[in-house]
Amino acid sequence: MSVAEMTERELWMFLGFTVVVGFMLYVDLFLVNRKARVITIKSALIWSAIWIGTALLFNVFVYYELGTVKALEFLTAYLIEKALSVDNLFVFLVVFSYFGIPPMYQPRVLRWGIIGAIIMRAILIVIGVELVHAFNWMLYVFGIILIITAVKLVQGGAESVDPGQNRMLKLVSRYIPVTTQFHEEKFFTRIKGVLYATPLFATLIVIESTDLMFALDSIPAVLGISHDLFIVYTSNIFAILGLRALYFALAGVMQLFHYLKYALAIILGFIGVKMLVHDFFKIPIEIALGVVFGLLVLAVVASLLFPEKKKEEAAPGKDNPGENKE
Repeated sequence: MSVAEMTERELWMFLGFTVVVGFMLYVDLFLVNRKARVITIKSALIWSAIWIGTALLFNVFVYYELGTVKALEFLTAYLIEKALSVDNLFVFLVVFSYFGIPPMYQPRVLRWGIIGAIIMRAILIVIGVELVHAFNWMLYVFGIILIITAVKLVQGGAESVDPGQNRMLKLVSRYIPVTTQFHEEKFFTRIKGVLYATPLFATLIVIESTDLMFALDSIPAVLGISHDLFIVYTSNIFAILGLRALYFALAGVMQLFHYLKYALAIILGFIGVKMLVHDFFKIPIEIALGVVFGLLVLAVVASLLFPEKKKEEAAPGKDNPGENKE
């Protein structure tokens, strides 16, 4: 389903989804977590459960309104996007550490980061769906992109992110100087009459631009599951919505899931192959869901059963590349 093919009923479904999710997002970001404070693990777990529970309830709604196939497509797409978003969490960890952002200011950065991500994803999803409906050969292009992404993921994900080399940040800093000093939770401040961007704004720029690159990789994965704009859009947005809470819930244990990137690489490769052979062989959505769910469970279980050995600490006198220098 493309934009032009949407019926009046589907438009109402879009409107209802936007209103309900928009209200929940407002409560989460601007009422409950309005002031600068450190998000507790308990609060993060509660909101993570709320967002995941809401997505699953919505999946039930899709089942009753659109049928079994659409419900399975939504669930598969949601699982893929949710799993891929873990890479975003690693990026948050790297970027916050690089800029030395205090825990109490991190929620503000992520609040606007999530809002920006939703807007960018919505635009890219509409473009992607329209391209697939207009040009069938775009599925081959997206399939190849996914296979390339799978290889890159195995070679290195968030650990290859260098905030200091971010092109968007370099571009912005040409026009707005960036101060190294924090001014409470402000993104901008004036020093001797000159407008400066604070480290919070620099962090936001890096997070947004990095999410854009993730979106260019992850949206084709969902298009490999469904071409329905409603399914692609809602599954993607639901995966993003709980990202902030998930970060604060898992920040201390993310390193435990060291096998997850290999499972994600196989999933992306599988979806890429699925797109490349779609004209010759249709892989049922039930099989796709089984592959995605099975690989994710296997990765989590394997990570817990076979913990990653800790790397040796840097020798005295040598620089630690992960250390934030003043």
